[in-house]
Amino acid sequence: MTTDGFLTCLWLDGQAEEAAAFYVSVFKNSSIGRVSHYTDAGPGETGSVLTVEFTANGHKFLALNGGPQFKFNEAVSFQILCADQAEIDYYWTKLTENGGEGGPCGWLKDRFGLSWQVVYDRLPEMVHAPDQEKKARAFKAMMGMGKLDVAALDAAYEGE
Repeated sequence: MTTDGFLTCLWLDGQAEEAAAFYVSVFKNSSIGRVSHYTDAGPGETGSVLTVEFTANGHKFLALNGGPQFKFNEAVSFQILCADQAEIDYYWTKLTENGGEGGPCGWLKDRFGLSWQVVYDRLPEMVHAPDQEKKARAFKAMMGMGKLDVAALDAAYEGE
């Protein structure tokens, strides 16, 4: 697997194949690559999956069956910038299905515990606007949401 300098390694507990297949099913421009297996050198069971290389939305990942020692937390998340409500709804639904859970302000956790931010692509522009009133309205609206509502964010930003 060649990279552009970064490869994101996702430490999982026996779910590397399942996670890679899930992410490839959610994102366009995705595929499964090489799969490696533990040898008799361990520490995993000989022949069981050690790593799965995959690409999701053009970004390269390595899913590692490292064991139960480490879990994902909100200190690291992936942002998905979405052009419209349909795209937000798609990612929110796909990533929360089968045990994922929604959170505040467009954040969610998928069934593997990985944190995502499903973000309206105009939101960064809104919260960095030079007009302090527009900025404050958009930020306040976002803070009251779970899954982001594009129409409500646009209306708040414009003062409607």
